[in-house]
Amino acid sequence: MRIPRVYEPQPLAPGLCIDLGDTTIQHVIRALRLREGDRICLFNGDGHEYPAVLTQVDKRSAQATLEPALTPTVESALQIHVGQTLSRGERMDYAVQKATEMGVSRITPLTSERCEVKLKAEREDKRLRHWQQVAISACEQSQRSRVPEIAEVSPLLDWIQTVEADLKLVLHHHTARPLQTMEAPGSVALLIGPEGGLTEAEVDAALAAGFEPVAFGPRVMRTETAPVAACAILQYLWGDLG
Repeated sequence: MRIPRVYEPQPLAPGLCIDLGDTTIQHVIRALRLREGDRICLFNGDGHEYPAVLTQVDKRSAQATLEPALTPTVESALQIHVGQTLSRGERMDYAVQKATEMGVSRITPLTSERCEVKLKAEREDKRLRHWQQVAISACEQSQRSRVPEIAEVSPLLDWIQTVEADLKLVLHHHTARPLQTMEAPGSVALLIGPEGGLTEAEVDAALAAGFEPVAFGPRVMRTETAPVAACAILQYLWGDLG
């Protein structure tokens, strides 16, 4: 049986005997029906993972003793910050999930002129928590030991003025120069527009803020597909793919 790998958001260190959180208990005890003596693997986003043994299990609680930490080599040295314009339904979930699998370090949901999604404060908080959980689940599946942060929703025009990166890219068909000719960066900010695309004014604002226009092939991709394809290319050129 494959050892379950679970995110546990509390301090972890070798030798500790910890009380597992409710989410972990739900997954490994109630769903997987693990028992005392079974093994699990925990991580909390600090870059390590902690093999552990269940030492006490009952209906409402469980404890695990942590073994020496491991440091898996799955995190890319290339830091990618995706500015993803909001999309409807499962499209945003897909973008967050797949971008996490591709190794991004941060995702900021954006609003733009053609963005059709409007979130009120209470619903925005709920969606942010949901997207963060999507990212956590993607890390559990993809063996990542660091969880990308899902930042607060930001207006696109504000984000392009404040985001910091060695290289800033906006997906646009008017590509100025090939990526291969650019100096290898340590960090990239990637701006993804909505289903209806960015307006010319938004593209001009991004260019004025130091973004480079780039097209990833001749076909027009959906807003949830674009970050996956783009991150794969960026990781291939300057990260850990290939």
